[in-house]
Amino acid sequence: MKQPNLDAAIRIYYQFTEIGNAEIREIFGVRGETACKLKRMAREVMVETNVRVWDAYSVNTKCAYHAWGLDIDDMEKRRHKLQKLGLLPQASETGCSP
Repeated sequence: MKQPNLDAAIRIYYQFTEIGNAEIREIFGVRGETACKLKRMAREVMVETNVRVWDAYSVNTKCAYHAWGLDIDDMEKRRHKLQKLGLLPQASETGCSP
């Protein structure tokens, strides 16, 4: 699996309780078929943990990240460290908040 876009992954985690193909493509930069495979992985976790399906085209964000091995706390720490090292623009430079 491709490395996730940290900014997109963090923003999407906090912005959406459920995600679909568009968000998955934004996180991983994958095409539709791969996004569907990733959604199937997330659906398996949803079934295992008894998380209800609200939309046939979306999956629960927390279950999806768990299925894909994405640790939001680790991603936030890594992004913060990159900013601290000057390898990412600071929020004040981009006009956006982290």
